[in-house]
Amino acid sequence: MKLPEKFRQMFEPDLLEEMETVSKFVSAKEGETVLDIGQISRTIPLLLEGTLKISRTDSDGKELLLYYVNANESCAMTFTCCMQQFPSEIKATSETALKYVAIPITVMDSWMQKYSTWKSFVMRTIRSRFNELLNAIDQLAFQKMDDRLVHTLKEKSKATGSSLIHISHEQLANEMASSREVVSRLLKKLEIDNKVLLYRNQIKLLNDL
Repeated sequence: MKLPEKFRQMFEPDLLEEMETVSKFVSAKEGETVLDIGQISRTIPLLLEGTLKISRTDSDGKELLLYYVNANESCAMTFTCCMQQFPSEIKATSETALKYVAIPITVMDSWMQKYSTWKSFVMRTIRSRFNELLNAIDQLAFQKMDDRLVHTLKEKSKATGSSLIHISHEQLANEMASSREVVSRLLKKLEIDNKVLLYRNQIKLLNDL
C-alpha cells in the first residue's frame, strides 16, 4: 500500500513505512455508516478522499451534526473510543463517497511515543474537534433556528464542495434535531428572500446566502 504524497509531507519516513505495512485502504459509498453508536472500532480512519459526517442520534432517530472530517484528517472521537475500547458514542456516516486508511489501534500507543509528527497530528486533531464541538454547543444554546439552518447549509456546501445539496427537508431536520415543519418553513422563507432554490430532495445555495 502506497500513501499519497501529501502524507509524506506530514509524517516521518519511518512512520510512513509502518503505516503502509500495518494499515489497509477502505472505501465507502455516499450515505454509508462507517461507525455506528454502540459499535466498537478497532481501527482509526485517516481520510484520503471525501467527507465523513460525525453526529449524535437519539432514540427517535434524530441526529445532531457535530462536525465533518475531510481529506488528510481523522476523527478525535474515534481516537478516544478506540484507544480505550469503549463502544462508540458517535455515528460516522460518509457525506460523500470516500476513501480512507484504516490504522489498527494496536499501534497507537507506540506511535505516540516513537513519532513526534503522529503525536502532533493526534493532539492537533483533538484540539480542532474540541473547538468544533464548542461551536456546535454554541449553535444550540445561543443561535436562533434560522441562523442554525444557514450555518448548517453552508457547512454542508463547504464539506461537499458544491452549492447543490442533496438532502430532503426531513433529513435536514433530523440532523438539526428539529422538526420537518420548522425546517421547511425556514427554507421557504430563504427561498422567498432569494437565498436558496428548493427542488425535490435538493437545495441550491445562492450567492446571497
